[in-house]
Amino acid sequence: MDFLRPASWEEALAAKAEHPTAVPIAGGTDVMVEINFDHRRPEYLLDLNRIGELGEWEVREDTVRLGASVSYTQIMEHLRAELPGLALASHTVASPQIRNRGGVGGNLGTASPAGDAHPALLAAGAEVEVESARGSRLIPIDAFYTGVKRNALAPDELIRAVHIDKADGPQQYSKVGTRNAMVIAVCAFGLALHPGTRTVRTGIGSAAPTPVRASAAEEFLNAALEEGGFWDSRKIITPSIAKQFGELASGGCNPIDDVRGTASYRRHAVGIMARRTLGWTWESYRGTDRSIEGVA
Repeated sequence: MDFLRPASWEEALAAKAEHPTAVPIAGGTDVMVEINFDHRRPEYLLDLNRIGELGEWEVREDTVRLGASVSYTQIMEHLRAELPGLALASHTVASPQIRNRGGVGGNLGTASPAGDAHPALLAAGAEVEVESARGSRLIPIDAFYTGVKRNALAPDELIRAVHIDKADGPQQYSKVGTRNAMVIAVCAFGLALHPGTRTVRTGIGSAAPTPVRASAAEEFLNAALEEGGFWDSRKIITPSIAKQFGELASGGCNPIDDVRGTASYRRHAVGIMARRTLGWTWESYRGTDRSIEGVA
């Protein structure tokens, strides 16, 4: 195994172009596990730790540009207001040591359906900035996951950053694990209210071959909230709407049985998490100061 250690982003892109099979490593919290257990033996490792810009973020007027190597700890400490769903997801990642090293770019690169960041990124409607020596492009998060641990990156591309809209409404994240810490998700659920567009987005983790959205549940809830005048009145969502939303979210899963949980349990748990996160986010929305939103 050869070790490539570029000193700049341009050198990294050149190295990836010359060695398309090279596996990028920054935090190493996923890659090193696979190597240590001999599940993976790449010909080249591409170390990105000398590229400082990957660990930087920029809060813009409406969005946050998050460098691929920004750690979960930094997200929790500095971006909780702008990216509340992702900050909550970051809290659930492994141990403090791993949260200090791991980042969203690694989660995206690995593209495991159990990656903790994915439901929050789906709910927020993120875009992934990727680049190669040929140029750069933005991949919508909905198009990024292409299969089990597969993503839309071309062989010569690297993840440079993630673009995420600043939260314009409450966001939540919930995860079920076999214990309270240092655990891979049995299943996870993210939900974000977007009052500006009067829409709700979701994300489901570890309950399908890829991270997915509960599209049918979203469509139902968007229609129910609009037709019932809930966005303007901020009245309590009825139990029947919450129940139907949970059932549709559960139906959006395509899970398997494995050592962490059965398929039926995952479906059940996703439905419960969907109802609970909807309740939490809606109560927060109902308590929002209307003057902030320009509501009379």
